[in-house]
Amino acid sequence: MDANILGLEQRIETLINECRRLSSENRILKSEQSTLLEEKTNLKEKNRIACSRLERIVEKLRTLEDQ
Repeated sequence: MDANILGLEQRIETLINECRRLSSENRILKSEQSTLLEEKTNLKEKNRIACSRLERIVEKLRTLEDQ
């Protein structure tokens, strides 16, 4: 009986440690995800700005070509 209880206590302790580890890993992953989403947003904005500038340059070139 005592061996069964000790075995059960060990398994519970293992589960608690695994739960803590997973919780910590989850927090880290959520933080990384947040950082990546922010970076993605910034890159999209930079891409939009670059496209806009490129369109203006092309339009200026067309204007010069027509002259």
